[in-house]
Amino acid sequence: MHVEQISIFIENKFGRLAEVTRILGDAGINIRTLSLADTSDFGILRLIVNDTEKAKLVLKEKGFTVSKTDVVAVEIPDRPGGLADILQALDKDGINVEYMYAFVERCGENAVMIFRFDETEKALSALAGNGFTVLPGERLYSM
Repeated sequence: MHVEQISIFIENKFGRLAEVTRILGDAGINIRTLSLADTSDFGILRLIVNDTEKAKLVLKEKGFTVSKTDVVAVEIPDRPGGLADILQALDKDGINVEYMYAFVERCGENAVMIFRFDETEKALSALAGNGFTVLPGERLYSM
């Protein structure tokens, strides 16, 4: 199960992040979660939104460079060592985590983390084989 994420390359200057969020808000697009990584010159804003295609369209129309990536949402036991258990299971199967960030909602007694893996299908198999719950995108888009 994959979740669609968009990545937006933005100049690291005053007001650019606000501009992206205003464009999405004006288009009726709800940001479900985000991650921002920056360098001195530019940033990569990663978003999960309720309408990926519309978000890509409106941002490209405003001149932003936007790409779509599949990521994986995993329920993680909200207890000490919960994340470590998942990472150990992935490590055991030789799966690299390229990046990860937290989702804004909780699912019962679990937290939700978003992962980008170097081998997504292998990661999905390892997660399922170790009893971890992977959430479908539809569930995240509408939470």
